[in-house]
Amino acid sequence: MLVHFWNRIAPLSAPTAVIAATLFLLIGGVGTGPATVSAQAKHGFGFNATHISGFPTGAATLTGGGAFVPGTTFAQSGGSFKCTTTVLQGPLNGCLAGQGIRWDTAGLLSSTTFKCTGAATETLKTATTSGNVVVLLADFYRQGDGNNESFTAKMIVSEADLDPIAPGIQNVWIQQVGCGTGIVNFD
Repeated sequence: MLVHFWNRIAPLSAPTAVIAATLFLLIGGVGTGPATVSAQAKHGFGFNATHISGFPTGAATLTGGGAFVPGTTFAQSGGSFKCTTTVLQGPLNGCLAGQGIRWDTAGLLSSTTFKCTGAATETLKTATTSGNVVVLLADFYRQGDGNNESFTAKMIVSEADLDPIAPGIQNVWIQQVGCGTGIVNFD
């Protein structure tokens, strides 16, 4: 019986002591071992951007959220999107006005460079995934394409302004569509 085992008066044999100590640590004894090792903290985010534009053609709405862990490849997020004006450049080229259903994560990126307008005179900027910025490679879907992504593009969601030089706040970006102002929350 286990009670008799732990209430033994005689010392444990060396092999039994090793087994007992290993079991003790595995179930979380003395604050060490696998039971108390915590994973890196996940960051949650949610956003709603009703007008993303800036490149020569196209505009989109984008909303959604999810969780990610900076410094890893972990990201699970998704939401809805729609091209509000036809996009004729970049990864969303051919997304017609009114098309678009949803987006989901293809990958978490550590960083990316971006422009809000694509103008030759615009300075290339960099966004880096952190506790209040998430840089994603996302799959975008149109109705009729089923579970096959229609487009794959980079996107950024940030709590802070991505382009403090430009007027207004630009805290959501889609690759070669542009920047927009969104209601953004990170935990």
